[in-house]
Amino acid sequence: MQTATGFLLSYIKYGDNDAVLNCFTKESGFQTFFVKGIYSAKNKKKAYLLPLKELQFGFNQKARSGAMPMVSKIEPIENPEFYNDIKANSVVFFVADFLNQILRNESASADIYCEIVFFLNELELKNYRAHYILLFKILENQGFLPLMGEGNFLNPEKGIFVEEQAHQFFDEDISAKWKEIISSPEPYTVRLLGVSKKQFLDSVLMYCHYHLTDFRTPASLEIIQQIFE
Repeated sequence: MQTATGFLLSYIKYGDNDAVLNCFTKESGFQTFFVKGIYSAKNKKKAYLLPLKELQFGFNQKARSGAMPMVSKIEPIENPEFYNDIKANSVVFFVADFLNQILRNESASADIYCEIVFFLNELELKNYRAHYILLFKILENQGFLPLMGEGNFLNPEKGIFVEEQAHQFFDEDISAKWKEIISSPEPYTVRLLGVSKKQFLDSVLMYCHYHLTDFRTPASLEIIQQIFE
């Protein structure tokens, strides 16, 4: 039996009792597992199916190439309390949706894994703006952060700062906040004072549309915007 540790990004019920889990693991990066019987009436482990829940898997890798690993054991690493917090809960749903599409082709990355851990620690401390920073850190890891420059406006398509506004989402205040986060040695401490949180998140997602192939807006966007506006 092989083992892996990873964050649950999404899951799909298969038949009456089984599930397919998409995870980002320490050992292999993005990985999909098949779990039998997790939805059966007596199986209490369906309670583990929470976005960004860190889990340890025991599984058997089928000999057939490309076959989905069959999980025989699943246990939580720890039990964070933020799942009972409606704001934090909406944040992890949003981030899991975002990472589920961004990391699908990602191999093992200690930097990304540690960044998710750091983000969740911030969320446990009730830093409800931590998801904005995590999106920046993922863009940085993928090599898509804008280049710093003297201009006061970010051109999202070119990824540079220019002298005149190039997009309606990137006014001077929003562009300045991007500069502050990019240049900060401790970006999770940056506060979003002076800008609309909705407009700021819209700007980040718009930037992702320009630079991440086949990027789609997370389905949970509307919920998170309603809670934080």
